Amino acid sequence: MFEKILIANRGEIAVRIIRACRDMGIRSVAVYSKEDAKSMHVQLADQRVCIGEGPARNSYLNMDRIITAARNVGADAIHPGYGFLSENSDFVRRCEENGISFIGPAADVIDRMGNKSQARKTMMDAGVPVVPGTKEPVYDAVEGKKQAELIGYPVMIKASSGGGGKGMRVARDDGEFEFQFNMAQRESANAFGDDTMYIERFMENPRHVEIQIMADSQGHVVALGERDCSVQRNHQKLIEESPSPAINGATREEMNRCAVLAAKTVGYTNAGTIEFIVDQEGRFYFMEMNTRIQVEHGVTEMVTGTDLIVEQIRVAMGEPLSFSQKDIGIRGHAIECRINAEIPGQNFMPSPGKVTHLHLPAGNGVRVDTGLYTGYSIPSEYDSMIAKVIVHAPDREAAIRKMNSALNEMVVSGVETNLDFQFQIMHHPVFVKGKADTGFIEKIMAVH
Repeated sequence: MFEKILIANRGEIAVRIIRACRDMGIRSVAVYSKEDAKSMHVQLADQRVCIGEGPARNSYLNMDRIITAARNVGADAIHPGYGFLSENSDFVRRCEENGISFIGPAADVIDRMGNKSQARKTMMDAGVPVVPGTKEPVYDAVEGKKQAELIGYPVMIKASSGGGGKGMRVARDDGEFEFQFNMAQRESANAFGDDTMYIERFMENPRHVEIQIMADSQGHVVALGERDCSVQRNHQKLIEESPSPAINGATREEMNRCAVLAAKTVGYTNAGTIEFIVDQEGRFYFMEMNTRIQVEHGVTEMVTGTDLIVEQIRVAMGEPLSFSQKDIGIRGHAIECRINAEIPGQNFMPSPGKVTHLHLPAGNGVRVDTGLYTGYSIPSEYDSMIAKVIVHAPDREAAIRKMNSALNEMVVSGVETNLDFQFQIMHHPVFVKGKADTGFIEKIMAVH
């Protein structure tokens, strides 16, 4: 049993993990930058340690300071949340070297699946359907162009260590490939410290559907159904829902099977997500695996009745999963809207500042994950997401109505947000009919 867990993250996910620790009777430790000194996660934790200031590289990405903090407070384990160091195998090894449990998969598994090009190769060998593309990593534009010609344009250039839409560029022909490759490689090096790339065929306007899995050290792997994450802007998800309106029962069953196969192939433990794209004909292809908990995990929790953070901690303590595959069923429909401090009318420019008034929606089937409070100053140094509004209802139509009500009730004054923009999406006939694909925002709503 862990007695104390250090949370190597901030914002709403840190708050979420602290609450799970409380439910389990485990003490929590918050790390924070000077800009986050008055953040909710700092106030809620049992202990707190300042680890720097300014950009994340000086604090939330500083392995030395986080490990030192964990040792100084006597933490048994570190929960990385998502982003930051959550998929950094070097950090996992540092934890192991210092006798600290990492709440997530083993370092070698992150290397195999957290690296996107390596994951593609592993899935190809396992027989999981993969988007046509390179099997080996690509290091320069000259080699990349040769591979792109073999694959056939248009192609997607992706960072092997990527995530969050960074290090991703589309090249539609030979003439623009070198420029797009170099831009993606530069973004990857800046964001992840890794300029290794891979290339795959670019599919126009597919659906983005992912399967949540949980696995324990006893070899049990359970698929907890899918989330449709097709409503995106620049590869950043805006809305997630479960179940997906785009797939039928047979496809769902096969996607779950492939997700379990993928996890078992690499000896995976803890929470993970197998991400697929689904083409216009309903065929699905492995895209990547996220070797961590996802921003949108609450959607799955609402339709399955599970607590994925608690389950992560239990698995990290060596306990078996508290449920089996036969225990998991999808009940009703859940939708999540990500609320960001940004200005949609100005190319979604971030809008940091002080929250002068806050009212959060509530009621049966309504959940808000946030670190906001009245008087809180949103810093400019970090991601603009400030809250997640999640609703659950008996069916999709009822869930949309409930989300409309929740968005209409929510008030965030003092900063600009995308609340109205999310409200518009909920009323758009293409979304209402369940037909929104990954090109929905740019092409149908004409937002660039």
